[in-house]
Amino acid sequence: MDFALATEFSPSEFRYQPEYHHSDKGSPNLVTIMQQLHESLDPRTVFACFGKIMGQNLPVLGIKLHIKEYQLSWGSEQGLAVKQNVSLDGISVGLDYRLNSPMLTSQAELLRQLQALLLRPLINAIEYEQMAQQAMYDALTQLGNRHYYTETIKQSLARAQRHGEVLSLVVLDLDNFKRLNDTHGHLIGDDVLSSFAQTLNQAIRESDQAFRIGGDEFTVIIQGDAQAASIMCERVLTMIDSNLLLNKFQVQTSLGVSQWQSGDSAADLYLRADKALYCAKAAGRRCYRVDGQS
Repeated sequence: MDFALATEFSPSEFRYQPEYHHSDKGSPNLVTIMQQLHESLDPRTVFACFGKIMGQNLPVLGIKLHIKEYQLSWGSEQGLAVKQNVSLDGISVGLDYRLNSPMLTSQAELLRQLQALLLRPLINAIEYEQMAQQAMYDALTQLGNRHYYTETIKQSLARAQRHGEVLSLVVLDLDNFKRLNDTHGHLIGDDVLSSFAQTLNQAIRESDQAFRIGGDEFTVIIQGDAQAASIMCERVLTMIDSNLLLNKFQVQTSLGVSQWQSGDSAADLYLRADKALYCAKAAGRRCYRVDGQS
């Protein structure tokens, strides 16, 4: 590994501090530390482990880390401020430490060694999380994809069955989307899908989840009954009316709602919502229908 460090310790941070006794514990076992850092693939867990190790072996009260889109923190924001800039494989990492006392030269060297141990497992964890995100989310719309929907609805139904929770499903698609693609091309079609997905995401509550499961077909898992799902449908229809891009290309949607019933499988819930969707299309499109209601 090729580490390049830009160190910003001031000379006063190395002067001897007789009241500090961390060095009495002896040198930490670096092999054990490596094992601990590699135990998790969650960046927050890896960083928390690193912070704990730093606090046990050095006069470190808190740490803030800046890497890519991550800003992680551990411990206190109070104390003597020390900054480190570290690079691994072209990735820049900023570390802001808070100390309870200035460091000895030997302690500063130990800090550098521990930093070097942190970076690889942390970057591995970040890259793994990014790959997991790509596996679960649709690249165009940033909504959950079909695989993520399949796993989520299974978990949601199991939870509903176990705890008697109320759950509903909305299935929706864009009206006449094939004609739009044929007339204006796939680039415009992609812009429309992306804009529609943003509108859909804004229309749902934090407790609900939206997915693109293929083409112009979407689903929303609603934590609530058919009435709660109906309110969401009305909100989607209203928000589409104020979307300039969707209005420009006369994009509308039809929606179907089904409420979970005890014993329903994921396929049962979907088929009833899909049937309600086709009832909405038969009613003239740009509307929603609830399974079991006329």
